[in-house]
Amino acid sequence: MSHTSYTVLTRDQIAERAAQDIPDGAYVNLGIGLPTKIAQYLPDDKDVFLHSENGLLAFGPPPAKGEEDPELINAGKEYVTMLDGGSFFHHGDSFAMMRGGHIDICVLGAFQVAANGDLANWSTGAPDAIPAVGGAMDLAVGAKKVFVMTNHTTKTGDPKIVSKLTYPVTGKNCVDRIYTDLCVIDVTDKGLAVTEMVDGLSFADLQALTGATLIDATNSK
Repeated sequence: MSHTSYTVLTRDQIAERAAQDIPDGAYVNLGIGLPTKIAQYLPDDKDVFLHSENGLLAFGPPPAKGEEDPELINAGKEYVTMLDGGSFFHHGDSFAMMRGGHIDICVLGAFQVAANGDLANWSTGAPDAIPAVGGAMDLAVGAKKVFVMTNHTTKTGDPKIVSKLTYPVTGKNCVDRIYTDLCVIDVTDKGLAVTEMVDGLSFADLQALTGATLIDATNSK
């Protein structure tokens, strides 16, 4: 395999790219970890209503240093700000929103995504791993669209996008789009369609870093 020269996206660049695809007026849940960075990159000319499963709606980006309010945190225990008209509500009501199909988009991290859109994002099976799935399972099946943000491979170079999950399943056939540090992939009925790649990366090299068959759709736009 010939190795081309390319630069991977930073975590902030992945978040900035994903933020571009969130439409005006959308109700959006940002999962713990990398997805919460999207709040920093939503454009001012869009009204996006961010939801957090601990009972927040219409919160904004992180506060300036020194202006943190200990009562304003998201599900990942990170400080947030509230927008005009933002609201607080019971945890049970928050999950009713998630389970009732009232969330337009949820953005989740992932350990693995399978070729058919199956998602694994809550446990590696290790003894010291996260003990419970939290709200991810409810979001994966309750949101109208599911976006995933993740590095393309693990720290040891293993593919995160695979033909079949080997980690515990969060949701089946639920992922619509994947944003990685190398590319953007749409999960379609025909397979995993790559719509964008970082500059300098060849499709052959991307395929070699992926554990499932990809379709080159970069010229179909």
